Amino acid sequence: MVTILFYLFAGLAIGGAIGVVMAKSPVGSLLFMVTTLAAMAATFVLLEAHFLAAIQIIVYAGAIMVLFLFVIMLLNLGHDYQRDLKGGAFAVLSFAIVGAISGLLAQRLGAAGSSDITAGGVAIDAAIAEHGAIGAIAQPLYTTYVVPFEITGILLLVAIVGALVLAKKEV
Repeated sequence: MVTILFYLFAGLAIGGAIGVVMAKSPVGSLLFMVTTLAAMAATFVLLEAHFLAAIQIIVYAGAIMVLFLFVIMLLNLGHDYQRDLKGGAFAVLSFAIVGAISGLLAQRLGAAGSSDITAGGVAIDAAIAEHGAIGAIAQPLYTTYVVPFEITGILLLVAIVGALVLAKKEV
């Protein structure tokens, strides 16, 4: 049953991702992205990563998508929208590039073997036993990866300021 649900949610995520790229309106693209994020959260639940599933829904599908919708509405992209790239060759090229990258990733993951996965699982189990589930995520996030975490926050702030500057009307 879990395998069937996994394939169902994986297909939904892939379909939603294709819908993000192929949607004609920005709001439609945003709704497809919410579908993709919800399918990924369901996949996290199947993998028994409930904390990541909750974060996926609360942070990404909730807060970030509301922010994107706000920016779309602020920039008024839903009216008189003209595509920058004319379909056809660009879509085929982009799908070919994504397919090649996916193939390379699948080959790399297949070459990793199960011993690497088991060794990683033992380290994760030890971290959870020592710090708890949330502490096992927070410990490396706020020690080892604090700089990329802060850079991501600054990048989001710059994106918001940039959207406001673009939307500001001259008086």
